[in-house]
Amino acid sequence: MEKLIITAAICGAEVLKEHNPAVPYTVAEIVREAKSAHEAGASIIHLHVRWDDGTPTQDKGRFKECIDAIKAVVPDIIILPSTGGAVGMTNDERLQPTELDIEMATLDCGTCNFGGDDVFTNTENTIKYFGQRMIERGIKPELEVFDKSMIEMALRLAKKGFISPPFHFDFVMGVNGGIGGDIRDFAFLRGSIPEGATYTVAGIGRYEFPLAALSIIDGGHVRVGFEDNVYLSRGVLAKSNGELVAKVVRLARELGREIATPAEARRILGLAK
Repeated sequence: MEKLIITAAICGAEVLKEHNPAVPYTVAEIVREAKSAHEAGASIIHLHVRWDDGTPTQDKGRFKECIDAIKAVVPDIIILPSTGGAVGMTNDERLQPTELDIEMATLDCGTCNFGGDDVFTNTENTIKYFGQRMIERGIKPELEVFDKSMIEMALRLAKKGFISPPFHFDFVMGVNGGIGGDIRDFAFLRGSIPEGATYTVAGIGRYEFPLAALSIIDGGHVRVGFEDNVYLSRGVLAKSNGELVAKVVRLARELGREIATPAEARRILGLAK
């Protein structure tokens, strides 16, 4: 079984300091959280960026500032910028991080209701546009799927040349409007991806650690972090992203999985750099 790749989604676009005071907004805070996650065992930082007041942005300059600052402290880490951005952003606004020198980026594979009137829109043409951009720039997509239909969309567009194998999926589970986070849901998604594909599981809220354990046992990979969950255990706020990563490391050791370094993660994912 391959070593476990841990991704830390350190801030997201929606979670606020009101939910947990340790949620990072500023460049210094983002570096602090990336460092804590890396030191605990994360080999990938899934990165959204904010302005200092917490407003989410896809501004290329802000991404570059944050990536450069993270790399100055943890130079070997893999940075995985979001092209999801926040609800209501345009395609070109969301794609700004792909103009930078990055190894990976997220590619959302379908539209999802996020509660109330919020709709996270990813039309077929949007997915094609994003996929083609990543092929042109040699960026490996992490295929974000919130339901099984999004796996089918990714595989269909791959046959048309818009997404290149080998595939790496991220099962985002427990989101309002998406698939649930139970064992049957995990088994459904896991059984729907092709042989040779890799996958990460991102359980939202209370699903984070139970799904992490399932993925560890099955040979998949794990995403944790403030974007998905701000609690270390029921009612106990995590003090840092590093605390969440460290809990996964403890689970992995109990279950017999070793933790991948960034260099080992690059090999497992087939990254060129």
